[in-house]
Amino acid sequence: MSSSQFRGRPRRRGFPWWMLVAAFILVPILEIYVIIQVGQVIGPWWTILLLIADSIFGSWLVKHEGRRAWEALTTSIQSGRMPAKELADGALILVGGTLMISPGFVSDVAGMLLILPFTRPIGRRMLTRVVSSKLLAGGYVVNDERPRPGSQGPVVEGEVVDPPDGPRDV
Repeated sequence: MSSSQFRGRPRRRGFPWWMLVAAFILVPILEIYVIIQVGQVIGPWWTILLLIADSIFGSWLVKHEGRRAWEALTTSIQSGRMPAKELADGALILVGGTLMISPGFVSDVAGMLLILPFTRPIGRRMLTRVVSSKLLAGGYVVNDERPRPGSQGPVVEGEVVDPPDGPRDV
């Protein structure tokens, strides 16, 4: 293959390794630091109780908002609309719930921001921006021009012939 064959292909970005470092090293260090600071202010048992209560509240909030998102999704599908907003809300609630259930105050705040209905639109806009930039960077065209019947070339006329013993149920 010559280099001219690769000119039309979009260039793929490398994997963002710094995100893994942040997720698995920096965030836990920050969580431990905040837990220690809170424990020094209110005491260790109150800190543990607060973390447990926060996880229970997060579970309730995910159940409540998840049910609302599910109802919105089914309503959207039944009305024939594309449920993009509802699917994004479901994804944000799922990620937010995971963050709320895991121990730590920083992740709980981030999870709560993703779950609460009045802060979720901010997360939805960020998610839309990220997904759109990934699609556009990958060379995908994002539009609503779907192929319509008869738009894929010439129409070939023909006739359906059933076997002699009648149509078969497949």
